[in-house]
Amino acid sequence: MSPEDLALFPFLNASSRYVEELDFSLTSLLTERAFHDARRRGFSRVAEAMDGEISKPASFGSDREILNELLSYPYARILVSCVGESALIRKYALSEAKAAYEVLRKMADKNPEFLLEAGEDFDITANDDGVRIHIYFSDYIRYSLSLKDISWKLVNRRLENGFVTIHRDEFARLLQEAIRKKIEHSLPIPNIPDEIQEQCASYVADLKQQYELKRKDMGETDFGEVDFNIFPPCINKAITDVKSGVNLAHSMRFALVSFLLNIGMKADDVVQLFNISPDFSEEKTRYQVEHIAGNEYKTPACATMITYGNCVGKDKTCEKINHPLGYYQRKVFFKRKDEEALAGLSRTEADQTEAGQSVSDENSKPDNV
Repeated sequence: MSPEDLALFPFLNASSRYVEELDFSLTSLLTERAFHDARRRGFSRVAEAMDGEISKPASFGSDREILNELLSYPYARILVSCVGESALIRKYALSEAKAAYEVLRKMADKNPEFLLEAGEDFDITANDDGVRIHIYFSDYIRYSLSLKDISWKLVNRRLENGFVTIHRDEFARLLQEAIRKKIEHSLPIPNIPDEIQEQCASYVADLKQQYELKRKDMGETDFGEVDFNIFPPCINKAITDVKSGVNLAHSMRFALVSFLLNIGMKADDVVQLFNISPDFSEEKTRYQVEHIAGNEYKTPACATMITYGNCVGKDKTCEKINHPLGYYQRKVFFKRKDEEALAGLSRTEADQTEAGQSVSDENSKPDNV
């Protein structure tokens, strides 16, 4: 791959190796004036992702432009991790993948070898017969599982000797899904040092402000940190059953997984929740969880839960809502109100203590002072 190709697809392993060979330090990227354009481009990648589309350069005028494009990607990853919002991570990963797809789709017929080489980066076994691409069936399933259109179902495809025949632009679409998963699963970067966060603080503050303004457009409700203590009865029962080794009905398993994903739980954590089930298969469970996450399915409403026999009885909060997510949102609201009231009470007590101390100090002054 040429440096230009690597700059257009900075998430590939070859791109990472190329940057490492350049021997630039992270400190240089974060602080030196020479890399201001790379930092600015990294910021714009994240900001553009919130609008749903990341621009790609039509061409590069110099080696410096190639370098800035390459280095902007790791900087963007740092910024997304510092913001730390799961919805932004998903949106960023999807936007990067979509931008890559547009480039891959255009080069599909002109340079199919590049598509195959990119596929190898994701351990995809495939070959090109000069007209179409043949992809090994398990790789096809792995990346087509989360695609909604019925045409992606394996039964609607030609399967011969273990390989599925697809068009080149369809292979590019599967690569888009592979890229999305790779980026999403690698974020946020854990344990970013305080000094790095401080060096990125101005960009992170701008992104947080933009995120708050666009939160509703991104379909995100601010549930905050996941709190198992305020789950609705149906979800509590399902979790208890899973921990007891009980096999959930398919409808309840879907409701549980979609609920946990909708309130901000990471897919990896949801998968691990099922690892004590008697029929647990990490590969199968991960496919199912990622399929639900990738399609952003919503949790079934209470009426649907009742229809499938998944409602285990209503409590007082259930009487006021008609959806498990509404239950959790209501509980989060009152929890925050209680926390604010407690914080206000603590401040009042502190003020009173300080005032009392001031009076005490005043009364204790000698007469000649």
